[in-house]
Amino acid sequence: MANTAIELPAERKIGKRRMSPFRWAATIGWKHVIGLAVVVYSLFPILYIISVAFSDSGDVTSGLFGSFTTKNFEQLFAGDDPDRPFVQWIINTVWIASVSSIGSVFLSALAAYSFSRQRFRGRRSGLLALILLQMFPSVLGLVAIYAILSELYKYIPALGLNSPWGLILVYLGGSLGGGTYLMYGFFNTVPKEIDEAAKIDGATHTQIYFQIILRLVSPILAVQMLLSFIGISSDFILASIVMNKPDQYTLAVGLGLFIDQPYSKNWAMFCAGAVIAATPIVALFMGLQRYIVSGLTGGAVKG
Repeated sequence: MANTAIELPAERKIGKRRMSPFRWAATIGWKHVIGLAVVVYSLFPILYIISVAFSDSGDVTSGLFGSFTTKNFEQLFAGDDPDRPFVQWIINTVWIASVSSIGSVFLSALAAYSFSRQRFRGRRSGLLALILLQMFPSVLGLVAIYAILSELYKYIPALGLNSPWGLILVYLGGSLGGGTYLMYGFFNTVPKEIDEAAKIDGATHTQIYFQIILRLVSPILAVQMLLSFIGISSDFILASIVMNKPDQYTLAVGLGLFIDQPYSKNWAMFCAGAVIAATPIVALFMGLQRYIVSGLTGGAVKG
């Protein structure tokens, strides 16, 4: 009996046609060029600041990394100049920004929970007022803020001008509107059936809020705290108006002393301080990046 071999048809290998260079440049390549240009445009100022911070002469026109030294950073932490207490500025900034951001998150979360879960007269007009107030820049209220704090200083000095608590109150009032509206969208994504199930089990409104809701909306809490911390730590205008003594300055206001003189601008010390101030913020942003993405996208999706 003859052996008959059955030959299977060979599989055709369908190869992808390679795109021509001209077509790739017309469809995809130009996007890479624009992206690379944006990256270079964004990184160049940062590299320039780092170069001046490590330069020996502090000349901003000497080019990138013409010299390398760490004496600028050493002089900042040495504290030889009593009129420029850099370490005290860092302590003031961290303390004021931390207390203000935590208070902002706490108050904004309470307000957002009320707007999301409660039904009361003036709810829609209140939300509309929050949106409209964010359209006006904070510069318009500088005169009113100064007048209120100066008058408050006569009765309660701890909450008036030249007081960190007075500055914290200003920051709390300024961030309440935007934080509330930002959290309101995320609170709406939490099903109300969870509240109803907890009420059936005997939970109070306080228990539902602190033990259930806050755990479910932790991403937006991290986002609000990070945005508040960054905005407060980098604020210059409000802090310069409220604070008048060098030992009570925040880091943004204190660094301005290095370049406030028209003929003796110390750009090297200024850039070194800017690098130190930006490093923890960048590290905090990278550490909470997962919460930032989920928090911002979660509040934008309805249903």
